[in-house]
Amino acid sequence: MQIYVETPRLILREMVESDVDGFFELDSDPEVHRFLGNHTVKSKEECIAVIKYVRQQYVDFGIGRWAVIEKQSGSFMGWSGIKFVTDELNNHKNFYDLGYRFIRKYWGKGYAGESALASFNYASEVLKVDQLYASTHNQNIASQKIITKLGFEFKNEFKFDGAIHFWYAVNFAEH
Repeated sequence: MQIYVETPRLILREMVESDVDGFFELDSDPEVHRFLGNHTVKSKEECIAVIKYVRQQYVDFGIGRWAVIEKQSGSFMGWSGIKFVTDELNNHKNFYDLGYRFIRKYWGKGYAGESALASFNYASEVLKVDQLYASTHNQNIASQKIITKLGFEFKNEFKFDGAIHFWYAVNFAEH
């Protein structure tokens, strides 16, 4: 499997079907999905379908979310990275989006910020995208702190999945 980025504590690599158990732990937790519309998965089959979808994004777009692995333990912690979004969201279509999601036991330790920075740098330096977007639920303060610390600028509010979300952008051509 391909490793895309390493940080001092993390390996960001392609998702593979053997990540299914960690993926299920992540996406079956209602607390993880509190700001994500409460759409938890109910089976490992659903997780395998998502992993296959992400793997197809690698083929179609050359990028997709990556599995985040803790270097010290080798454990699946969640996912992070860049996704090319073809569906319309907040009046945007065909754009690069930064995102991340971690198993709850890894929260509050700086892993999301560390992986987001690595993904942000990958978008700028390797993919050489002009613009990168991110969005958060309006009550997800932790995620908002990570995004603004990276240099994203707040652009507007929009409604998604019945909730208010914040839309952020960074223009690499201006930096």
